[in-house]
Amino acid sequence: MPWFSTIIRELLDDARKWSAGRSWLVRLPMLIWFARIAWGHWSSPEYESFLGGINLGIHEFGHLICSPFGQFVTVAGGSFVQCLVPVISIFMFRRQEDYFAFAFSSLWLGTNLHGVSRYIGDARKLQLDLVSPFGGDGEVIHDWNFLLNRMGLLHFEVEIAAVVRVTSYLFLLAGVLWGGWILWQMLRQKKSESDDWGVPSN
Repeated sequence: MPWFSTIIRELLDDARKWSAGRSWLVRLPMLIWFARIAWGHWSSPEYESFLGGINLGIHEFGHLICSPFGQFVTVAGGSFVQCLVPVISIFMFRRQEDYFAFAFSSLWLGTNLHGVSRYIGDARKLQLDLVSPFGGDGEVIHDWNFLLNRMGLLHFEVEIAAVVRVTSYLFLLAGVLWGGWILWQMLRQKKSESDDWGVPSN
């Protein structure tokens, strides 16, 4: 796919140019924090960072905005919207030309997919504590029990959850690696500028 390789090449070139003159030290604590979150999700299916509360809020909002489109879309909308918002943030940061922020968007998407995989894996066990955004005493639907049952896939919940979990790991790793690459570009270009001014390199 020549067009895809062209897009990637242009993205990398733009990111290198953006990195020139920017401080890697200022962003290093954020990258360490990203790595801590990624490691937590890699280490435990039950791990949640502070992003878990944000993800849950977006999930419930997803149900609300999808409610005019019928029950199936309403139920699916929670998981769909909570994963869509980090994807939208990538385009937003691209428009703002903040290439380090891509690392956060990828990490954020990974945390959402990790949570969705846990939800899917509980589709038959039904052990997770569920919440309703509106309170009340009505029955709370388990999204993925309902969705997989409707699609005739309930007995494959373990396999589906595993695929989503592995995908989440890839985005978590991609976020940390991208952030590290951006910091390396900042550091490398800073060193190059110092060398150009006659400062001896170590």
